[in-house]
Amino acid sequence: MIKITKKENCTGCHACYNVCPKACITMEYDEEGFLYPKVNYEKCIQCNLCERTCPIIHSKKIDNNPVAYACYNKDENIRNQSTSGGIFTLISENIINSNGIVFGAGFDKNYNVVHTMSDNISDLEKFRGSKYVQSSIGDTYKEVKKLLEKEKIVLFTGTPCQIGGIKSYLGKDYPNLICQDIICHGVPSQYVWQHYRDLISSGRNIKNINFRDKSTGWKKYSLKFDFYNGQYYKEIGNKNAYIKGFINNLYLRPSCYNCAYKTLNRQSDITLADFWGIEGILPELDDNKGTSLVFINSDKGKLLFENIKNNTVYKGVDIKKSITFNPCAVVSCEKNKVRNKFLNEYKNKDFNELIELYTREKISKKYNFIFQVFKNLIKRLNIY
Repeated sequence: MIKITKKENCTGCHACYNVCPKACITMEYDEEGFLYPKVNYEKCIQCNLCERTCPIIHSKKIDNNPVAYACYNKDENIRNQSTSGGIFTLISENIINSNGIVFGAGFDKNYNVVHTMSDNISDLEKFRGSKYVQSSIGDTYKEVKKLLEKEKIVLFTGTPCQIGGIKSYLGKDYPNLICQDIICHGVPSQYVWQHYRDLISSGRNIKNINFRDKSTGWKKYSLKFDFYNGQYYKEIGNKNAYIKGFINNLYLRPSCYNCAYKTLNRQSDITLADFWGIEGILPELDDNKGTSLVFINSDKGKLLFENIKNNTVYKGVDIKKSITFNPCAVVSCEKNKVRNKFLNEYKNKDFNELIELYTREKISKKYNFIFQVFKNLIKRLNIY
């Protein structure tokens, strides 16, 4: 049976939960706000399916030759509503127009992030855009398998570890399954998110939350809350307390600090990300409205991109150069030294003041660190 002895070895992917034939595994939050499997030993039949399915215990090495593109959706309305270039919507529309189903992360009625499915293009809005909190997978792997066995086309989108989870759960390749992941910085605590959400809403009913509002620009995005009473809260990302804590790695899942999925050789068919640094690599595709970085990782991904590329402005780019300013593709984020202290204090102290205290750094020190990361990355990948 699955036993979590080191929390940094569990991504919370839900593969063990979904595969258990006796439903004796539940996913429960720990004191930090992250989901981990808990086994009911009285119901357990010692089949060890959970251990055999765990993608961390049984890691897979992918041998492929991914290629990269910079691109954005020609539909300016969709692009404006999207985190970067609006490519997710094109991919999802193509799947639904082929009588397929899309799985993605969206808000529930309480503005927690959960995985759900849809076969309706009008529903894609709920999956669109970044959500800076770990989503709960629930029973979606089981639902995916049922649909695949009915020969439905399925697009499953998620973080790299969630793609690893569903691949391990399924145990074999399905020609009608397409997986799309993202370049992931790391996943924040559900409890920290709930605390911050309630702090900003202050009793007001939330109408919408946008982690990457582009009204202030793509590169200088804002976190925005809209309320039913007509009021709103909006703050530039690099000034916003929640975003600052996220970027400074104050409340990420323990596994994120030594992520098993930091590689260019991915299990997904397509990878989407912001193309940070586009202005220095392909300035002709930079208008500060959002440009996507797209990795094509498989023949399935290649075919899908061929189906949508006429609706995009796109250009090929060297994949190693493409991540010059997106090192999260291949390098885990560094654990903040005061992470544990913050998680012990944030509920009882002023959130904004605590974030300011624990993210305050000398500018020279911070930029020297960033420069060194990029320098080491460039050297490691032989970019130049």
